[in-house]
This record gives sequence, structure tokens and C-alpha cells, in this order.
Amino acid sequence: MSGAYLYAATRTPFGRFNGALAGVRPDDLAATALSGLLDQAPGLDRAAIGDVVWGNANGAGEDNRNVGRMAVLLAGLPVSVPATTVNRLCGSSLDAAVIASRALESGDADIVVAGGVESMTRAPWVLPKPDRAFPAGNVTAASTTLGWRLVNPAMPKEWALSLGECNELLQEKFSISRERQDAFAVRSHRLAARAWDEGFYDDLVMPMPELARDEGIRPGTDPEKLAALKPSFRPDGTITAGNASPLSDGASAVLLGTAAAADRIGLEPLARIAGRGARAVEPQMFGYAPVEAAEQALRRAGIGWADVGAVELNEAFAVQSLACVDAWGIDPEIVNTRGGAIALGHPLGASGGRLLGTLAKVLRKRRARWGVAAICIGVGQALAVVLENVTDEVSD
Repeated sequence: MSGAYLYAATRTPFGRFNGALAGVRPDDLAATALSGLLDQAPGLDRAAIGDVVWGNANGAGEDNRNVGRMAVLLAGLPVSVPATTVNRLCGSSLDAAVIASRALESGDADIVVAGGVESMTRAPWVLPKPDRAFPAGNVTAASTTLGWRLVNPAMPKEWALSLGECNELLQEKFSISRERQDAFAVRSHRLAARAWDEGFYDDLVMPMPELARDEGIRPGTDPEKLAALKPSFRPDGTITAGNASPLSDGASAVLLGTAAAADRIGLEPLARIAGRGARAVEPQMFGYAPVEAAEQALRRAGIGWADVGAVELNEAFAVQSLACVDAWGIDPEIVNTRGGAIALGHPLGASGGRLLGTLAKVLRKRRARWGVAAICIGVGQALAVVLENVTDEVSD
């Protein structure tokens, strides 16, 4: 079997809900990320791309009808390049990379692009079709921006709670204080701002006319400001707008290939996908699901936490991130060293691609061999991927 290697990664800046990217359609965001990624491999014959696997969580508006294929067409790739769109909610673009890696390892393709997109701003309201023709009463539109909608009445109520309430339950279970959550959020903003100022994201993020850098970063955030915010989900709760990821818009993309494809791609590989994990728990405990997903990925890579030099964990909520880090028993200082989703943003279908691109670069910067990317997923799931740094920038 051939290995699956990451050759390049890029993403758009992530915009805030109703912010700078509000006027950009999700299929255009996807095409922008796809074009930007392939600009990094100018010698690659676009017709040699065996498949494009694209992640998208909502798919209810302008991102309908297979937004991955729309991105291929809008980006001007040959019409012979196929594409599919996958939906594993917040894990969609990480799932896309996992699917792409399996295609490479099995020999079904030599070069595959994976990525994802979400415009939470432009997610539409939807109306269910009536049970009978011409009803006389009012109807209610459901927002497709985030979370459950049009819930099946057979679903147990405890499984269909809001994402915030689910994480308040997680907070109760593990007694993670508001102070710890706020401190974690402050760290995310501080590290993200520093990373941008030091140029870390310059070659990972492609500036757009509407936005040059991530819109949600607040360098002046401090514990006192966050402590003044009111709880968002319970009057006496701990989760606020300050210690949870914001609604966001953006897209990401990664170029994957076999080792033998390096000459055609025109680049040297950066990292190998060495292990994968997918796990599920009770829907209301989704924030804790990355714990076992990462453990599974590590076992499949044949390593343990002592070997890991960097972790990129999607910060859906500070409380679930802290719960996972505590469970792994790892040094918190190797986690999200360039900021996380609380500061950078979390456009659902795009976040997994961001994690992979950032992790590959962090491993090179830290001269570390092994890293873990993990993400929690609504309705009780999680994904994790182990990357092995295969560049010369790795210590013995």
C-alpha cells in the first residue's frame, strides 16, 4: 500500500458572522481556497488530480448540489476532475482528508485535494413542506446556521440539546471552572495574535480582497473582560460568547498525494498521515469524544502521547478542550500553540483542513516528528489524525 502525504495547505482568512466575508458565497469561498492551494504547485497538471473531496456541514443554501464539484468548476479546473462533498458536521474537512488518504493508500488515486467550506452568515432559513396541501396556519422558518433543526420527534430530548447546554453538562461532569475556561480563551487570542504578528500564518492563509487576516482575534482580551460577560445558555452557567468559538465563514484546502507523486506535484511532502481515529459517544457528550478518537489514531500510528510534540485541537468550547487535554494528561503548552478556534474562528466545514495545515507547519517549527489533529463533532462524534513530519526540519 502507498502512503498518504500532505504536500501543501492553505485557507482563507476566517471571517466573523455577518462580517467581512458575509457577501461572499460559500461556493466562491471554496473555489478561492482550491485555487490558492493549487497556486502552490504551479507545475502540477490539474488534470492529474484524481479526486476532490470537500467538507460542508450545512449544505442548505448556496452550498447545495455538491459544493465540492461547484468549487472545481468555479476554480477553472478541467471538467474531468471529479469531486464529492462529505458531511460530518464540524469534522467535515478532516473527514475529507481521511477519505482522501484512504484513496491514496489503496491505489485508487495518486493525487487528491481535500478541503471544506462554511458560510454560517449565508446559511438560509428553511421551511418544511406541509403534511397536506394549502395549510391555513402560520409556519415557522428554521435557521440552518448552527445546531439541530427540524428534529425528529422520536429523538430523545437529552440527545437534541443545544450545543451550549451539552457543554454545560460537560462542565458539571468535570468541574471545569469559568475561570479556567476564560483563561484558556485569553491564551487562544494571545497566541493567535502573536502568530499573525510573527508571520506564522503568512504562507498558510491567502488574503482576500474582503479580508486579509482572521477577523475574530481580539489581542486585548483579558480575564477581566471575559469575566464581565453574561452566560449564554444558563443564568448561572459558565459558557459565554468569550470562551466559545464564534460563528464564522471560511474555507480550507490541503493537497495530498503518494510519495511517488512528488515529481508530478512539483513539491516535497511535508507530513505523512500516519493514523486515523473516529469515535462516537452519547450525543450530549460530543465535546469529550476527541479523547478516544485521538487514542485510537495514536494506536494505529504505533506511538503514544509521550512521542507527540504538537496538538491541534479544535476549540469549539473552552470547556470541552480542557476536558480533553485533562483526559490525555499531556502538557497543555503543546496544544494550539498558534491560537485556536476561539480566536481564529470555526467555520464548521473548514476547520479540519485548518487543523492539518497548521499542525504540519507547527511540527516543522518545533522540529517535532509526531503531531495530533483532533476535532469534536455535534451529535456525539469526533475525528483525529496523526501526522508524521517527514521534512528535514525534524530533530533526531
